[in-house]
Amino acid sequence: MSSLKLKTTILDRSISKGKNEVSLNGFALLFSEIVQYCQNRVSTVPELQAKLSEFGQQVGIRMLDLLIVREKNGKREIKLLQILIFIKSTVWKSLFGKEADKLEHANDDDHTYYLIEKESLVNKFISVPKDKGNLNCAAFSAGIIEGILNTSNFVMYMNHTCKSDSTLAQGNNIYD
Repeated sequence: MSSLKLKTTILDRSISKGKNEVSLNGFALLFSEIVQYCQNRVSTVPELQAKLSEFGQQVGIRMLDLLIVREKNGKREIKLLQILIFIKSTVWKSLFGKEADKLEHANDDDHTYYLIEKESLVNKFISVPKDKGNLNCAAFSAGIIEGILNTSNFVMYMNHTCKSDSTLAQGNNIYD
């Protein structure tokens, strides 16, 4: 008897299975190319950050679809706090290998939440030229959050800041 091996293609594999790791070097190279691609198509830092945010929104839309199938069996979150916890934990872990550091609720506004990330992976390998001194590539991460929330039908205003004050250590990325 001869044993025949059936060829399996990527389409034959289950979507729920997959490696949860991406090479850090591969990510750094790919993200660096994304930044260069965007930089060659804009002239100012705000335009560059907006372009990075647009890329992030597309990633967020696709990650939401993938993670809902993998993690939630097709069920989407319909409450704001639950989707924010999902972003902080599941999405961040899938994309960056760790959860975001904090999710805080603003004291003065019931509809304002802060997702805090102390060391952003997207800023780790980017060297900012002097002429683009205030560039923060974490606009890409803010775009991911915005893409997920918009796709989940949450009306929102997204703001990304890099703050340093008495309560936060230098370089924290805050998405509110």
